[in-house]
Amino acid sequence: MENKRALTLAMNSVLAAGLLFGAASVTAHEAGDFIVRAGAAQVDPGDKSDDLQVNGVEVAGSGAEADDDTQLGLTFTYMVTDHIGVGLLAATPFDHDLEADTGVLGAGKLDAGSTKHLPPTLTVQYFPMDSASKFQPYVGVGVNYTTFFDEDVDSELENTLGLTGGDLEVDASWGWSAQVGFDYEINEHWLINAAVWYIDLETEAKFQFDQPVVIETDVEIDPWVYMIGIGYKF
Repeated sequence: MENKRALTLAMNSVLAAGLLFGAASVTAHEAGDFIVRAGAAQVDPGDKSDDLQVNGVEVAGSGAEADDDTQLGLTFTYMVTDHIGVGLLAATPFDHDLEADTGVLGAGKLDAGSTKHLPPTLTVQYFPMDSASKFQPYVGVGVNYTTFFDEDVDSELENTLGLTGGDLEVDASWGWSAQVGFDYEINEHWLINAAVWYIDLETEAKFQFDQPVVIETDVEIDPWVYMIGIGYKF
């Protein structure tokens, strides 16, 4: 909740700054424009998971969650018409620590591991304002593909449960995505931007050990992604 309040304040500040610089003559979004944006992007997972399963047996009251992370975000938009664009979200790899709630096993919450991921997201965007407007809000809908890599098991999980040789695998995910954002043009080429995505992201996390123990769970990560930055249009 604090992250969302902070983002709202930041978006308001950016828009106010854009209004101060908006006196210069600009050429607004038009068919054929290509827009590159860069800034800080934060992934805030929703953290809803099924109970952990240990060798196929559900553990009541257990679950898993991931923390948030901020990285360099990059977005690209090609304006097909004055009002329709095709957008792509990219970023440097996000790095998330994972935590497991052991439920009735009685070990409490444990640092379970970590993973990195990339969430490329392709959207069709609609810009409702006239092409001459310097303020260009937009909405988008599309598809996301998230791939996970560099998965590690935390030693706290192994030591507490008396296990060794842990290996973690997190499945890749396809899902839909929705987006809302705005551009505010400072001059003919430069603009400021803020955007929010919701991503439907469901995956399975599986921990395996040297002992005949497999811990797995289905996780609905369903993150919100917030980005604020600057852009260049050519």
